Amino acid sequence: MRRAAIRIPGQGSNGAHPDTSPLDTLILLSFGKDATVEPGSPVDLRQNQPHTARMYDYYLGGQDHYNADAQAAEQVVTIWPGVRMAAQQNRAFIHRVTRFLVNAGIRQFLDIGTGIPTEPNLHQVAQQIAPDSRVVYVDNDPIVLVHARALMVSSPQGRTNYVSADVTTPEKILDATGLRDTLDLSRPVALSLNALMHFVPDEQDAYGIVETLMDGLAPGSYLVMTHVTPDLDPTAIAAVVDIYRRSGLPCQVRSRDEFMRFFDGLELIDPGMEVPHRWRPDKVAPPKKMDAQVSAYACVGRK
Repeated sequence: MRRAAIRIPGQGSNGAHPDTSPLDTLILLSFGKDATVEPGSPVDLRQNQPHTARMYDYYLGGQDHYNADAQAAEQVVTIWPGVRMAAQQNRAFIHRVTRFLVNAGIRQFLDIGTGIPTEPNLHQVAQQIAPDSRVVYVDNDPIVLVHARALMVSSPQGRTNYVSADVTTPEKILDATGLRDTLDLSRPVALSLNALMHFVPDEQDAYGIVETLMDGLAPGSYLVMTHVTPDLDPTAIAAVVDIYRRSGLPCQVRSRDEFMRFFDGLELIDPGMEVPHRWRPDKVAPPKKMDAQVSAYACVGRK
């Protein structure tokens, strides 16, 4: 590991990062071999361009986003008020499914499309039950890289690592030194692709990407996914897709059948495909009207 200094713009008093700032905040972080940032170099956070991870942070009420992200996200909120609830339910699903997987014996996790860390993070949930759990996080947003190195600290018995990469390069992810040093791919791994693949359209070979990732994992591995769908509120979701595309962000929501194609050849874990808040809920199932507000599917499959 080597120490590297990177520079990111300062934060505004309203919690969101401004587009420009006369001052920079100097953050010292440890970078592994998979880091894409050279020591002392400025990180291009592309603050004038909305990014899906920072918009998601906005939906969750976080502060790690820029004006461009907030403006695009607020357009989505206007059309789809349930998006905040959808983000919260997605987080709750991640916590429940992680506990399920750990109790099923899984000790290795590959979380792609991590987003800006929001506690409790996946490794914190897993290591609370099994301290020896190992987690590799993957994302392509430089601001996630900044936070990941600073916040994702493992238990002494387990290990976490971060790989800066895009899901559209699955071979690069599987071959990354940070992944290979952390996970044993001869043993089962839980692959998490939560709220991610609706940003990978068919022309980028979404199904082939998931197949390649699963082919690289051992028998007994799991695929965990959530995905926005037009099935439950087609008018609102179509407008949301248009906002993302006009913001320069690829987006393709999928129907029930299209979503289930990702799980071809896998054994579905009960209850199969569900809306996230109905997948093994901790409490009494929410009212039916909540389904359209969340407008997403969740599923877990075993290789």
